[in-house]
Amino acid sequence: MNAADHPIVKELVLIGGGHAHVAVLKSFGMCPIPGVRLTLISPQVATAYSGMLPGYLAGHYGFDETHVDLVPLTRFAGAQFYRDTVVGIDHENSRIQCKNHPPVHFDLVSIDTGSTPAKADIPGAGEHAIAVRPIDRFLISLEDVEKRLHEMRNGHFRIAVVGGGAGGVELTLSLHYRFMLALQGESHCDYLPDFHLFTDLQTILPTHNLAVQRKFSRILKEREIRLHLGHRVSRIEPGRLITENGVEMEAEAIFLLTQAAAPSWPSKSGLRTDEEGFIAVRDTLQSVSHPRLFGAGDVASVIDHPRPKSGVFAVRQGPPLAENLRRALQGLALRPFHPQRRFLSLISTGNRYAVASRGVWAVEGKWVWRAKNWIDRRWMRKYQELPEMEEAPRAESVLVGHGEIQGASMRCGGCGGKIGSSVLMQVLARLPDTGASDRRVVAGLESLDDAAVMSIPEGGLQVQSVDSFRTFLPDPFVFGQVTATHCLGDIFAMGAQPRTAQALAVVPLGNDAAMEEQLFQVVSGAVSVLQRHRASLVGGHSSEGSELAFGMVVDACVDPEKLVRKSGLRPGHVLILTKALGTGALFAAEMRRKARGRWIEGAVESMLQSNAAAAAIFSRYGVAAGTDVTGFGLMGHLVDLLRASSVDAELSIDAIPVLEGAREVMQREIASSIQPQNRRFAAFIAESDDAATHAHVPILFDPQTSGGLLAGIPPASADECLEELRRAGYLRATVIGKVTERGGDDPRIELTV
Repeated sequence: MNAADHPIVKELVLIGGGHAHVAVLKSFGMCPIPGVRLTLISPQVATAYSGMLPGYLAGHYGFDETHVDLVPLTRFAGAQFYRDTVVGIDHENSRIQCKNHPPVHFDLVSIDTGSTPAKADIPGAGEHAIAVRPIDRFLISLEDVEKRLHEMRNGHFRIAVVGGGAGGVELTLSLHYRFMLALQGESHCDYLPDFHLFTDLQTILPTHNLAVQRKFSRILKEREIRLHLGHRVSRIEPGRLITENGVEMEAEAIFLLTQAAAPSWPSKSGLRTDEEGFIAVRDTLQSVSHPRLFGAGDVASVIDHPRPKSGVFAVRQGPPLAENLRRALQGLALRPFHPQRRFLSLISTGNRYAVASRGVWAVEGKWVWRAKNWIDRRWMRKYQELPEMEEAPRAESVLVGHGEIQGASMRCGGCGGKIGSSVLMQVLARLPDTGASDRRVVAGLESLDDAAVMSIPEGGLQVQSVDSFRTFLPDPFVFGQVTATHCLGDIFAMGAQPRTAQALAVVPLGNDAAMEEQLFQVVSGAVSVLQRHRASLVGGHSSEGSELAFGMVVDACVDPEKLVRKSGLRPGHVLILTKALGTGALFAAEMRRKARGRWIEGAVESMLQSNAAAAAIFSRYGVAAGTDVTGFGLMGHLVDLLRASSVDAELSIDAIPVLEGAREVMQREIASSIQPQNRRFAAFIAESDDAATHAHVPILFDPQTSGGLLAGIPPASADECLEELRRAGYLRATVIGKVTERGGDDPRIELTV
């Protein structure tokens, strides 16, 4: 019995994907603890490694070289991954409050979110300056600055950087190198941007030795970067900064990288903090006020060992944090961690050149940059090149909550594996409004009747659909949302409106708190989707199982005049697909840890997009026939339409929209386990030209989860319909082909390029 087979009795939640937490994730992946469920909550799917960020901005590295992808790492750790921002902690009820998720239960929690730029004390900074973090927003702003720089053909382009620490100096030199390189060779460019670095101190790099300060003062001068010492910025306006000593400077771009500041929510949640608002922790990295909470990285301050905010300390805290989290879960004494007083500092200069220092000495050169590059890449490889571990990982010998595990495991099965009433009642009490005020529901969740009772609309037709999935997402709340969106897809494809739904849930075995948490999260996700479509949850069935699974029975109604079937296509009709393909291949790759986090993020975003608005648009433009594209893939569902309508079709293989990353993983021969069965629909492809062997053909058979609608539209209204679809948010909606006359007994699909 490996760790994954044990009932869950403890919840360890990691808030933030910082440098220390990536070490914790790998540690628990290499050696999990039976009975512990690990959950990461982070607003980003990739963590920028601070040591390589200046090189990335300068253009020496690509995005993937400098970011730890949290999606394969959490998969390796066997962890759940909630992409969200934490806003508080309810210590009394042991729940973490998130921006977009319902509260998350915890037994033990660790925080490694990093710091934020200290811009609150500079009026106008939040609105008119560009902060380096979060990095995704910074990169968008940087692209805009570069665009304006290239468009400017004369005059001066002035760039100001506020912050004279290591981060501000590296940012200035990296951007200087990046922009100089970008402008080389442009015939219209008869100028170079002016760079200005502002700091309120009388020196740059105040935490470094005098030799380092002198070297960088010289380098800034050589690059003609104007240094403004003793100039505290007091206000930032659009295109202008003002200092306390009266200096006003106009600038086309103002970048902010000042002293690190603490996020506000830890102190508001009652955690003891230091004078600057950072979480106060002991040398064991345990909170001084709340023993079930740990902190690491820039968001925390070790009271007995104060150190400057630096990524090097967060990196070093990873292993001891992982060890103490293990010991706390197992009820063992914690071990103190003593950070080094002196450490090797490596600061790049924009080009492939760097300065190294330790204590009172400092050296510089290209060889220093090469050494830094080797050290940085070695650290990144630890989290980018994860072991395959085809066998189950070695489990910790000490079990967590051994008595609780034994109690949770002793289930006779005579009840059919049903979840106990106490868990169900707790979940129902925590759920938001499930539709108790819906007048169409005669008896629903709020009643004690044996079954749900609904009224039937006069003159309408009743439409029902059912579907269910085993979990394929590391976030049960989002899994519930995706499943509900998928289950409603059949309803919208037929032009109907959902009225009520019943849930079908299978929850992994654990103690009552763990099972309640999983059931609550997945049902909450489904209810949030039902609420958006004015449908009510009226009942369901739940049971225990080896892994999370969820489904829904959906009841809907439709006006007989608006019912959309598969049998209405006629020659000449235009075929429109509303969503890109590729979810099957992408999640097959994600299970193998071969998919990048941004690919999965894009796939989830697509799966969460409802087909309701698209169905309404198709109805206004005279939809002749339609279906949603799901498990049979585009080809299978298109064949169904052609069979029902007795027609053939032409399909433009190059016009078919594909999700980012799907082509890459399919070229590596990674595909869904259902795809070989869907390949049988290749028999309907006409053998005509090279299109049948086109590299993109495999995507035609890729099974989709919560895919888009495929509809036939009269050609006269196709352009207007497509334009309205895109205005409604279906940005990948595309005309992929047209309907033709039936040429034989079976449907034939001619592929064109």
